[in-house]
Amino acid sequence: MRARTLGGLTALSVLAADQATKLAAERHLVVGAKPVPLLGQLLSFRLQYNPGVSFSQLIPNSEAGRWLLLAMILAFTALLAFWLWRARAPLVGLGLGAIVGGALGNLCDRLVYGKVVDFLDARVFVFNLADAAINVGVALLILDWLIAATRPAPPSAGRGGES
Repeated sequence: MRARTLGGLTALSVLAADQATKLAAERHLVVGAKPVPLLGQLLSFRLQYNPGVSFSQLIPNSEAGRWLLLAMILAFTALLAFWLWRARAPLVGLGLGAIVGGALGNLCDRLVYGKVVDFLDARVFVFNLADAAINVGVALLILDWLIAATRPAPPSAGRGGES
């Protein structure tokens, strides 16, 4: 399977799963309610809305700021999609697909609600499936870079003789 096909399918899968889990969280959880344990003390379900970016940073103060943030996210996602289109390595396609799918999932929330739906509480921060996919995607890109750095360089494509 081509890297861009793998990445495209990954992006669509992440987007669909992200939106489905957020819908389920909104139907079954209440903002301000006691967290519902998932993995003991490590992880629980808790509904929260994030108006900013990355742990509630960069919160827009106006409607113009909100639209500027949306435009920046869309531009960044388009650049990643372009990189995905040109990707040749399956691991790069998978990683970029996860990042693009996660970015589109959170972008959908910002367009519909003006904020992102978070529901996985790791005690230090609350996140969602899109956030997790973005982090896994970045880790896959780093892994591909590390693997590529250990491969021997191909022989030089000179004119075929020593000078």
